[in-house]
Amino acid sequence: MATVVRLTRAGRKKRPFYRIVVTDSRKRRDGGYIESIGYYNPMTEPETIKFDAERLEYWKSVGAKLSDRVERITK
Repeated sequence: MATVVRLTRAGRKKRPFYRIVVTDSRKRRDGGYIESIGYYNPMTEPETIKFDAERLEYWKSVGAKLSDRVERITK
């Protein structure tokens, strides 16, 4: 199974809120996920980013790929 760490959208219309999740790469963007490891809220000033760095490192160590956006916001 190819796992990927990516964003899944939540929130309402024109007020996005994203969860940082680990999922199977073949699932849809908002489909089921294996584990939720944090969130990203671009609507606050400054943007709110909270994630479990320990779990992110674990998933990277077992071969999960990071999406471009997740890689950029978790630096």
